[in-house]
Amino acid sequence: MSFFFVDFRPMNRSATHTVTEFVLLGFPGCSEIQIFLFSLFLVIYVLTLLGNGAIICAVRWDPRLHSPMYFLLGNFAFLEIWYVSSTVPNMLANILSKTKTISFSGCFLQFYFFFSLGTTECLFLAIMAYDRYLAICRPLHYPTVMTGKLCGMLVSLCWLTGFLGYPIPIFFISQLPFCGPNIIDHFLCDMDPLIALSCAPAPITEFIFYTQSSLVLFFTIMYILRSYTLLLRAVFQVPSAAGRGKAFSTCGSHLAVVSLFYGTVMVMYVSPTYGIPTLMQKILTLVYSVMTPLFNPLIYSLRNKDMKLALRSVLFRMRISQNL
Repeated sequence: MSFFFVDFRPMNRSATHTVTEFVLLGFPGCSEIQIFLFSLFLVIYVLTLLGNGAIICAVRWDPRLHSPMYFLLGNFAFLEIWYVSSTVPNMLANILSKTKTISFSGCFLQFYFFFSLGTTECLFLAIMAYDRYLAICRPLHYPTVMTGKLCGMLVSLCWLTGFLGYPIPIFFISQLPFCGPNIIDHFLCDMDPLIALSCAPAPITEFIFYTQSSLVLFFTIMYILRSYTLLLRAVFQVPSAAGRGKAFSTCGSHLAVVSLFYGTVMVMYVSPTYGIPTLMQKILTLVYSVMTPLFNPLIYSLRNKDMKLALRSVLFRMRISQNL
């Protein structure tokens, strides 16, 4: 997101914003469908919290997982909890609401957290690819390069970059004139619906937004692809089939997450969404913002032997504590 918007004009708030709240239409349907959607999204949200929370506990409590790869995975699970929480609780409240309104400030606050957390996720996936590249292509240098201090610095850099890049641009977007209507045909406050509701056209703002979004996605995905190209080349040179299988198992889960997340995000933000039906936009947004955080614990736990053992250990401890 750019820090400069050509359409920005220093107007006072009363003159600029006659809209004080927005209406999020969410998903259409009768009351029975709304109840079904509420139950479905509630179950998904609870399972997401439990799954990612279990990964955090396993990494924290199991000594076998006290390594850089699992340190990054634990932080990634923590990020996923916040990412899904930036959309689903409000979506659940919206389904039950008769007015389906969200305040002006609440809308832009959600907009900020949604994009900040999404950018942080892109950076985390790139760092996790770097970790796997070092572990497999530079195994002798891995312990000295990927230290606890470096891991902490990389994780902090991801969070800071994701969150410090958005306050100013989103403030500029909020200063665009919104004088009505105030209906957003989506379940969250996103860039396209907000720009569409602005009373003044802002083509340069849209161009800059999509350019910057494309750059973030392009550089992170290109780095990930480059890391895995080198990684796969190294894996095929491993003499033993068991060694190749272990390497593929370690990296396969990360590749699955990357494909699911980037595949849908790039459709939404690399190019403008003109021509994509509104319902399809909602489904694509659901996939990368709600379904991906749900699938991540399943993907990592089912494809990783150490994680499965650690999760069993966590469940065993919980059962013992309940019986005491």
